[in-house]
Amino acid sequence: MILAGDIGGTKTVLALLARSPDGLTNSIKEQSYPSDGFLNFDDILDDFLPLGTTLTSACFGIAGPVVNQYCQMTNLSWSLDAAKLKIKLGTDRVRLLNDLEAMAIGMLHLPEHDLVELNPNATAQSGNIAVIAAGTGLGEAILYWDGEKYHPIATEGGHCDFAPQNLQQDKLLAYLRTLFPDHVSSERVISGIGFSHLYDFLCSDGFAPPCPDVPDIAGSIDRNAVISQLGVTGKDPLCTEAVRLFVELYGAEAGNLALKSLAIGGVFIGGGIGPKILPAIKSGTFLQAFSAKGRYLPLLDKVSIKISLNERTPLIGAINFFAV
Repeated sequence: MILAGDIGGTKTVLALLARSPDGLTNSIKEQSYPSDGFLNFDDILDDFLPLGTTLTSACFGIAGPVVNQYCQMTNLSWSLDAAKLKIKLGTDRVRLLNDLEAMAIGMLHLPEHDLVELNPNATAQSGNIAVIAAGTGLGEAILYWDGEKYHPIATEGGHCDFAPQNLQQDKLLAYLRTLFPDHVSSERVISGIGFSHLYDFLCSDGFAPPCPDVPDIAGSIDRNAVISQLGVTGKDPLCTEAVRLFVELYGAEAGNLALKSLAIGGVFIGGGIGPKILPAIKSGTFLQAFSAKGRYLPLLDKVSIKISLNERTPLIGAINFFAV
């Protein structure tokens, strides 16, 4: 049996599969859990795994940095240790991956109907691939091309400095420094909570009156979801501008990652936010911000940019890790 998991700050998805002699996998069981509903990962394993299960391998994509096969999660108090999991699960074939590493592998196994191309000028090229994903946080990874196959490389690029590109973004950075005086990262604006930060900035800057349908940040309703939904549908000018600005920042950071990894092989966009605001991402704002890199516009103008519509992409990567 194969155990695979996508372990995030919001939810954890586990899958148990059997691999046939021809290499195909058959799903035995799959279940989603609210991550914050459990004190640790072991409690979820105990609930999920049937008694007497014998595993041949286990691979988990985790929202946090994996160092020496140990991970202290970024947005959750859990820690995972591959050495301890080998004992608990009864197999030496245990691998911890950064969630974006797992997502990157998963992207290589998606059918074309799960992907939407954003760049009409895209030209097929061989080379490195960049993977970026906005969700609870901002994840970034690289697929290094050695001339024959791809190798996933984890990064924590989402926590690098936020770099404004115009006057409005200059004002945004000044505003964010009042909230985060020690360091303003891209994740502060290109993630779920980013919608609230952008909305509140635009309110303070006098862009438009506050929307009466947007709840207080301390309320029980998902404020970020309300802002993004109203913005995508254009029902409120302040929310619409917050979503436009979000997409602009997302595209610019995707372009930064493409340059740093020289991702002429393409860029994959994952995470839960992209599909939910797909009309805004397809509007052209993302693509314009992506390629607005001065002398490198001609290079980026040809790069394929595909957004994944499959929320199981990291899980698919974890499932296929030992088959790569």
